[in-house]
Amino acid sequence: MIVIDVETSGTNPYKHSILSIGAVDFFNPERQFYQECQIEKDKEYTEEALNVNGFKKEDLNDPKKKTLEKVLNEFIEWMKPVEDKTIGGHNVNFDAGFLNYSFKRYNIDFSFGHRVLDTHSLVYASMLSRNLKIPLKNEKTDINSDYVFNYVGLPSEPKPHNALNGAKMEAEALSRLIFGKKLLNEYDSYNVPAYLSKI
Repeated sequence: MIVIDVETSGTNPYKHSILSIGAVDFFNPERQFYQECQIEKDKEYTEEALNVNGFKKEDLNDPKKKTLEKVLNEFIEWMKPVEDKTIGGHNVNFDAGFLNYSFKRYNIDFSFGHRVLDTHSLVYASMLSRNLKIPLKNEKTDINSDYVFNYVGLPSEPKPHNALNGAKMEAEALSRLIFGKKLLNEYDSYNVPAYLSKI
């Protein structure tokens, strides 16, 4: 499994662009990928998106950064040793949507399948099994990424968001939810809650 997080210039892959890709090889978590890229020439950005990910307007066209096409090809090379390319993360269909659209746009012969492993679903299921009330907003689940991280014993994600940091925290959360154990040394000081521990 590959745990993925992307930062983008907005929420619509047809109008907005990927700005960075972060990924963790779940079964070999020291293998990590992170690249930032220029905004695509014909794409827009929103101030709200930049507030979330911390990119500045001048960062978007930084000539020192690679093009998205080059970053996507490097990402494909990084993924080659991974046998199971199922993707995991939080709200991961958003990330997959941007990536699959971009692979197609640049004629890169790869796409992530529609089956994913999402931390939201795992926390929702865990809470149901413990007879806990699901947090709702507008009559729909309100389990966001920080809720997931707190549920598995991690702090909230530092702001602004960073794709690699997000992917690492999501991988750590998946390990705690699935196996009841820690994954990455940098989160070793945060204990796995007793309700998740398999020991």
